[in-house]
Amino acid sequence: MTSNRPRIAIVGIAIESSAYAAHRAGYRDFPVLTGDALIDRYPHLAPGEPLRDAAEWIPVFMARSIPGGAVLREVYDDFRARIVEGLRAAGPLDGVYFDIHGAMSVVGMDDAEGDLATAVREVVGPDVLMTAPMDLHGNMSETLALALDLPTCYRLAPHEDVWETKERAARTLVEWIRRGEKPLRAWVRVPILLPGEKTSTRVEPAKSLYAQIEDVEKRDGIADAAIWIGYAWADEPRCHATVMVTGDDERAIAVEAERMAGELWDARDGFAFVGPSGSLDEGIDRAIAHRDRGGERPYLVSDSGDNPGAGGSGDVTWTLTRLLERPELTDDDAPVTFVASIFDAGAIDELFALAPGDAVDVTAGARVDDRVSEPVRIRGELVSLHEGDPAAGRAAVIRLGGIRAIVTEFRKAFHSTGDFADLGLEPGDADIIVTKIGYLEPTLYDVAKGWTLALTPGPVDQDLERLGHERIARPMHPYDAFSSRPDLSAAILQGRAYVRDIAGAAGGERA
Repeated sequence: MTSNRPRIAIVGIAIESSAYAAHRAGYRDFPVLTGDALIDRYPHLAPGEPLRDAAEWIPVFMARSIPGGAVLREVYDDFRARIVEGLRAAGPLDGVYFDIHGAMSVVGMDDAEGDLATAVREVVGPDVLMTAPMDLHGNMSETLALALDLPTCYRLAPHEDVWETKERAARTLVEWIRRGEKPLRAWVRVPILLPGEKTSTRVEPAKSLYAQIEDVEKRDGIADAAIWIGYAWADEPRCHATVMVTGDDERAIAVEAERMAGELWDARDGFAFVGPSGSLDEGIDRAIAHRDRGGERPYLVSDSGDNPGAGGSGDVTWTLTRLLERPELTDDDAPVTFVASIFDAGAIDELFALAPGDAVDVTAGARVDDRVSEPVRIRGELVSLHEGDPAAGRAAVIRLGGIRAIVTEFRKAFHSTGDFADLGLEPGDADIIVTKIGYLEPTLYDVAKGWTLALTPGPVDQDLERLGHERIARPMHPYDAFSSRPDLSAAILQGRAYVRDIAGAAGGERA
């Protein structure tokens, strides 16, 4: 340790990238934080919080985007260089707080986070401890597993424990630096690849699998336990589930890692959609029937195939096109239906030349991702115009019968009640809300009086086999049948080396 307080650098690039999204993440997608603004990002580092004074936190560089497509190579290379240069300028370090998602893809690369972690490690050296608070939908490659000393991940999906996880990672890092030791890690690759909507911790079996983790980490010799269910919409060899247990007792961490990996494997056929699923038409039919029975507002329908929260491009028009073709939604006495959203800067320019109340005839969407459907023609009345949203830019609401179609200038995930309220669309006033989402995030979940997970096409299609993965390691559940139980032995890592290398522990990823 170089001072009374350990010196810990904060770095990271975070995005969840679908291999099937036409969107490419560029500079506008990544707000960049440095200096005090980066420190202020973390509630556990606020003035007066114990962790604030437990270390000298050195804010180097952080860029974070909502999920989308692969990152442009020149953008990644620039951010990587800034991180490397910032770490060199930071001087001697005791720790690195490596804030990543775990499912970033970069054009022309495999294992972007592994590459970034390796670059960081080469600058700071082998003795500096690195933690990484990650999304449970991240992919833990061998390269990443070897680079990190104290990786951990969320334990809830939806991710209501984001800041709890980030605080836990910071606290554990400080504790181990003060111990002056390097932890052991038990790593098990589990050949399972499932969409997030089948692995929500709101329901079994994920609920029980993740609920046990807190008790596991209380056991002697164990500091942390984590289950990465993996990210299904990438197409790289590192895409698979992973279990890792960290501590100082080799036997304890290996036993628990192998036990949890076995339980995950044994539960593989029990994973099912977190809510009632169906086609888009089935979802709308259920919503209308709910309304006709006098059901409370609103009924939610997830347009899951183009969910920006999972990597969708955000401008697939397939769903809006079909809703506009249904007369029971476009008649004057139709149920009030909010539809979010598509983005199209050109269409927004046209709409902002008009005034609320004017007639609208505009073609929008599918400018980035036209593989599923073509741009959609929207004819109706302009309800309202809005400016100032840092994500959406300008936005417009168009009325056609009961439909209130939302068009934005840039990509925007409408995943909370506030996203709608900001446009003057109170969720309680809608009979039906159709939004590009998978499982419902907390505020929408709380207001929903009924829900259908619509299995729509798009870059994050729930039907993984329809997407056609070509580069994942095989065999993989559910793509392949297994004649026997896979090898779920734990490899024991310390620093960048294997303490105990179990044959087959990395499967096809290392082959």
